[in-house]
Amino acid sequence: MKLLVNNIATLAGIDAGGTLSKAGSEMEHFDVLHDAWLMVEDGVFTDFDTVANRLAPDEWDIVVDARQGTVLPSWCDSHTHLVYAGSREQEFVDKINGLSYAEIARRGGGILNSADRLHELSEEALYEQAMERVREVIAKGTGAIEIKSGYGLNTQDELKMLRVIARIQEATRLRVMSTFLGAHAVGRAYAGRQADYVDLVVNEMIPAVAAEGLADFVDVFCDQGFFTPEETARILEAGLKHGLRGKIHGQELAPSGGVEVAVRLQALSVDHLESMTDDDIALLRGAGTMPTALPGTSFFLNMPFAPGRKMIDAGLPMAVASDYNPGSTPSGDMKFVVSLACIKMRLQPAEALNAATINGAAAMGLSADYGSIAVGKVANFFITKPIPSIDFIPYAYTTPIIDRTFLAGDEV
Repeated sequence: MKLLVNNIATLAGIDAGGTLSKAGSEMEHFDVLHDAWLMVEDGVFTDFDTVANRLAPDEWDIVVDARQGTVLPSWCDSHTHLVYAGSREQEFVDKINGLSYAEIARRGGGILNSADRLHELSEEALYEQAMERVREVIAKGTGAIEIKSGYGLNTQDELKMLRVIARIQEATRLRVMSTFLGAHAVGRAYAGRQADYVDLVVNEMIPAVAAEGLADFVDVFCDQGFFTPEETARILEAGLKHGLRGKIHGQELAPSGGVEVAVRLQALSVDHLESMTDDDIALLRGAGTMPTALPGTSFFLNMPFAPGRKMIDAGLPMAVASDYNPGSTPSGDMKFVVSLACIKMRLQPAEALNAATINGAAAMGLSADYGSIAVGKVANFFITKPIPSIDFIPYAYTTPIIDRTFLAGDEV
């Protein structure tokens, strides 16, 4: 099937080929063509240029009129927890009343609350809930996403979550990466026995996940009050033995040593970073681990934002992701994440757009095929209503701009 998108005011996020991520000053460039067209064949981008060199529309099976909108690559959201059972709005009220994230967790809320609810919910009901959120994020322009487990906290419930993620992969054209996060918290049955729980993750959960081929990555919440750097390293090393590359939740609540473990074990990404230090920035230079900020979490929890401006000025790459989850970020709106990156982290619009596309894809190991408009990449893109410039996207932070969305060349 051949598709031509014409009458494009601005074609943005284009790449001549070969860019797998952007770092430092490279992130200032979110390349565009004006008065452009775009060609797609069999689900991949095949060509693009300006109207001066347009091919005849009758050579194509489908012609899409962009109506002077802007065309961008779909968002690549590299950190979500969107498979969960029910909402946690009471904790939202608790936060308003002054309780901290840690205090809510100690009272039986937080991750353990979600684990209790998930245990009671059937796999089918969990899948139906998750698919509502999947449809929501697709409509908001997301084309590639990572989904974590971590609300099971026992072997069977973790496998249940991962099977739901596998069903989402099969049911949609959304590119889905799956992450095993059994070390999200210590399950209730192991209260006061964290070392035994780590043994369970290493000796039972990871082998079971690997045996069913249910995950691409393994993740650990390495932070104050959760898992230590030593426990994190042990879990990631166990994952590597089973072919699962590491990711880390790190430096959210305190400087926790997560960055050091991520760099030492060549984790694909280290995420959160709200408590990141200058030493962490130095460790990440040239490390191959993508620092990933989650500004929606800082916004919702009213906590410091990751030092995005400092990271980029130091020459690092950086991705941004939604952290869509029921407790700390009940939103998968990547346009809002881009706005927060600009408003609160002082990124330029082009930097934030790169962080949400090509670098988000890199944080999932997908940037050879996703994250920019380049010949040979999967044709995940969206068309906006007419907008003045790409800077308008983060500027108009609640304005709905998407007119049409396409995944693998098909409109959705």
